[in-house]
Amino acid sequence: MGSPEEQGSIRGRLQNGIQNSVFQNKGLLDAEAVIDEDRIVGRDDQLDNIITYLRPALGGNQPPNTLLYGPSGTGKSLITNAVCQQVLDLASAQGDQFGMIEINCQTIKSHDRAVYRLVETAAAEADVDVGVPESGVSTDQKIDRLYEIIGSQFEFAIILLDEIDLLVGRQRGPHAEPAYSKLLYQLSRAPKLGRTDVRLSIAALTNDPRFMDELDGRTESSFNPQDIVFPDYNANQLQAILSRRRDAYHDDVLEDGIIPISAAFAAQDHGDARKAIDLFRKAGEIADRQDADVVREHHVRDAQQEAERDRTLTQMQGLSAQKKLSLYATAAVLGHTDRELDAVPSTVAYRVYQSLTEKLDFDKKSRDSFLRYMNEAETYNFVTSEKRGRGYGSGVHKEYTFVDDPTVVAETLQTDIRLEHIDDYAEQINSAVDAQLDDFFGEN
Repeated sequence: MGSPEEQGSIRGRLQNGIQNSVFQNKGLLDAEAVIDEDRIVGRDDQLDNIITYLRPALGGNQPPNTLLYGPSGTGKSLITNAVCQQVLDLASAQGDQFGMIEINCQTIKSHDRAVYRLVETAAAEADVDVGVPESGVSTDQKIDRLYEIIGSQFEFAIILLDEIDLLVGRQRGPHAEPAYSKLLYQLSRAPKLGRTDVRLSIAALTNDPRFMDELDGRTESSFNPQDIVFPDYNANQLQAILSRRRDAYHDDVLEDGIIPISAAFAAQDHGDARKAIDLFRKAGEIADRQDADVVREHHVRDAQQEAERDRTLTQMQGLSAQKKLSLYATAAVLGHTDRELDAVPSTVAYRVYQSLTEKLDFDKKSRDSFLRYMNEAETYNFVTSEKRGRGYGSGVHKEYTFVDDPTVVAETLQTDIRLEHIDDYAEQINSAVDAQLDDFFGEN
């Protein structure tokens, strides 16, 4: 141990942070990390299928193309990478040079850019020059360079196209062929175009079960994949996934129940293993920030709330100030009353919104505008709505239910500079909410 002065220095604080961390191998909690096969859970059928389809390549035969689909966080990329890595290792052991060329299509804007990214990745894998410029040459010249690299450097190549459904490109009309359809057509046509030196198999990964419906007829026929379905994980499978990564933490630093509660939160969110792993990691990070020796249940709950806040903040960044205020007013009805409410009547929410516009110097929009803003909030999945009647002669009104914790929504909205001082009016908001609820329920 150093002196108190040394411990308080930047160097000392960095060293203490490492020495006192609850983690011993935090990399195991990177959801994108390629892991040992003994850590894979609940995907035996999918593993068997991928192995069956890729095994022929090791014997010099042509594997089929594959389409792997299922919701986010269900193991598509993880399982495919794990099998492909073993195929590459076995090929190397028998003296063959196989390549894995993987791109994520999420941020790629065009067919041409996707082809160039494949050329870059193939060149890096083979340790050769890219050989074509990014601009100034045709897409056909780039695809020819891709085939040239594969044909000269690899006996066989696996091309992984992750999130391929996001490669839409610049469509000129509602019936225009999407970029991913053009790409799949070109890649799957290589053997049919006389490129006998090019042996490749395509694995396309997507969240969209209707992906094939959007392909051009020629592409569908040429690509002709074997389907592999990845369903949601259930809570027991998520527990097993986390249990096989618990050695990311030091011994005796996890309170009993940490893994089950982390799995339960993720199971509520469509069985997403990536989110379960992220939550399990965030709980440890919060414990480290608080200099705690043990990761406890409240750290998991704090991590879940932090994740909700981050997700909500990302979704809300594009909303105008008026839309944020409308959503805040609706959340405030639940946060500023002692009543047990499952949903917020639109009439009450709008009147609270009117009250807030006066206090915060906002323009007061019409009821129709408010309802339109809330309809947009519904499309972003912040709320759901239902029409309710209040009896004969009383008409019909909308009621809003929040998808996430309304307290988290309200706190996140307050990060907007125009709403950051709204807590200064907490007492007035309490009074406005109570008055409007009393009026709505006819209690005055």
